[in-house]
Amino acid sequence: MAVSGLIMVGYLVLHMYGNLKAFAGPDSFNEYAHHLRTIGEPILPHEGLLWIVRVVLLVAVLLHAYAAITLWRRNKKSAGYVGGKRYQTKQNRTGIQRSYASFTMRWGGVTIALFIVFHILNLTTNDIHPGGAAETPYGKLHNSFEHFWVLLAYVVAMLAVGFHLWHGFWSAFTTLGQNHSSTRRASVWNSAAVGIAALITIGFLAPPIGIYFFGLGG
Repeated sequence: MAVSGLIMVGYLVLHMYGNLKAFAGPDSFNEYAHHLRTIGEPILPHEGLLWIVRVVLLVAVLLHAYAAITLWRRNKKSAGYVGGKRYQTKQNRTGIQRSYASFTMRWGGVTIALFIVFHILNLTTNDIHPGGAAETPYGKLHNSFEHFWVLLAYVVAMLAVGFHLWHGFWSAFTTLGQNHSSTRRASVWNSAAVGIAALITIGFLAPPIGIYFFGLGG
C-alpha cells in the first residue's frame, strides 16, 4: 500500500506541474499536452510513453485499493467490535497516529475514485463537456471550469486528495521504517506530508480558480 501510494504521489506532482502550464497561456498548455504524446518517438509509438504511465498508474491504483480493503478487513477481524465500537477501552482515544486526515481516509478514497472517473470522462475522453466539446486540451479545461458546479466538484475532490496525502504520505514512510519519532507531530515526515499535501492541493486548484474567477486564458 505504501509503495503504490508513493507512485501515485509522484504522478500527482508531475500532473500538477503540467496543469500549471495553463498560466503560460493556451498555446503553451496545448504544446505541453501534445509533447506528452510524442515523447520517445520514433523508438516508442505515438502516445507510447503516455500509455506506459497510464498502465503503471492503473496498476498502482488497483493495488492500493486492494491493499486498503485487505488491511481494513484484517484490522476489523483482529481488533474486534463490541457494541458497535472497535475497542472496549476508552483510554488513549487520541493516540499518536490519529488526526482528522486519518479519519477521512476511507471515504476520501471513495470520493477520489469517483472523481477520477468524472475527470477522465470530462477532460480526457471529452464525453462530459459542460461548456461544450472542445478540440484542444486547453479548450476542454477552459470550457469546464467556466461552470461553478464543475469548479465546486473539483475543489471538493482536491481537498479530499489533500487530506488523503496528509495522512497517507506520513503513513507510507512510517510503514517503510523511516519514522523514528515517538509522536506524529514530532516526525519530520508529518511536516513533509503537510507540505506535499498543501503543494499538490493548491497547485491543482490554481488553474481552475484562475479560469473561473479571473478569466485565465479567456
